[in-house]
Amino acid sequence: MNVPFFDWAAYFNERADQFSRIMIGTASAGRFILQKDVDEFEAGLAAFVGVKHVIAVADGTNAILLGLRASGIKAGDEVILPSHSFIAAAQSVHHAGATVVPVELAEHDWLVSPEAIEAAITPRTRAIMPVHVNGRACQMPAIMEIARRHGLEVFEDSAQAAGAKVDDQPAGGIGRWGTYSFYPSKTLGCFGDAGALVTNDDDIAETVRAMRNHGANREKSIPRDVSIWGSNSRMDNIQAAILVYKLSYYAEAIERRRVIAARYDEAFRDLPGLRLPPPPEDGAYFDIYQNYELCSDRRDALRAYLAEQGIGTIIQWGGFGIHQLRGLGFTQTLPKTDKFFRESLLLPMNHVLTNDQVDRVIVAMRAFHG
Repeated sequence: MNVPFFDWAAYFNERADQFSRIMIGTASAGRFILQKDVDEFEAGLAAFVGVKHVIAVADGTNAILLGLRASGIKAGDEVILPSHSFIAAAQSVHHAGATVVPVELAEHDWLVSPEAIEAAITPRTRAIMPVHVNGRACQMPAIMEIARRHGLEVFEDSAQAAGAKVDDQPAGGIGRWGTYSFYPSKTLGCFGDAGALVTNDDDIAETVRAMRNHGANREKSIPRDVSIWGSNSRMDNIQAAILVYKLSYYAEAIERRRVIAARYDEAFRDLPGLRLPPPPEDGAYFDIYQNYELCSDRRDALRAYLAEQGIGTIIQWGGFGIHQLRGLGFTQTLPKTDKFFRESLLLPMNHVLTNDQVDRVIVAMRAFHG
């Protein structure tokens, strides 16, 4: 039995009839751009996350960029973020005109280290951008306290964490604003690109809502007295309709991932040379397991063995941190992050995995270490 890392077709085929009806119904009604499906998705996601405003946009990267622009981030500002993250947040900071400051991870959860954040603060620091990786929230209480003491903004890249919580607060809804991605592989994924910015700040919400549509008002027209340079970053209406439906069973999908993570944790905890992610039941944290990422002293040999057994794996983001992109001007040395990327590996993790497939992964992992 082969276990692909991600079975793209299975994500559609699990409910193909419903998805087909939604897409045909939306298209045949001519609802293509900023129609009621977008409004319904924004309202549904706001209720699910527990925030006041959701602004649906074209993708997660644009959500970050619009949030930065709406917050007044500009040339001369520094934004601290983890090197252990996808490049999207760093690109957005760069395109907003500010300076990216990548910092170390914490070894117990592999997310941004609050201590590293504080050590990187300078007079030019304007904001902290924690990135909630793999479906786990960062150490937000500590990060928010650092921001309070230093008078800094907090913007959350929650692309991989829609539904994750810490201290019963939603990842993405703790700082001034947060963003999500609905790329197909995400826990809440559509069938193309889509994203959203979420916030409890009325001014940010109003500004980003205008920015996503060329500066237009709620009537979708550009007034003569427009004062915002906008762009075209609207969520595709068919993707919004798909996401409305997916929200209806999203809690079930998260629970399935948590069950799989618990099975992995139980099966692997005694294997030598492995470091596992925090378990599903971990105090104040509620993880959604966008990914199941572990570290192995024999990562490359393990990956080769799993491939021989027909089991797909991924080394996330090509196996390097943001700070290692020397061609983009970074010069930092971050040994903890470097070590992590030499050892880290993603195992198959999604809600359409069958029990037999999960068993197959477990048997192969134990056989390698046997």
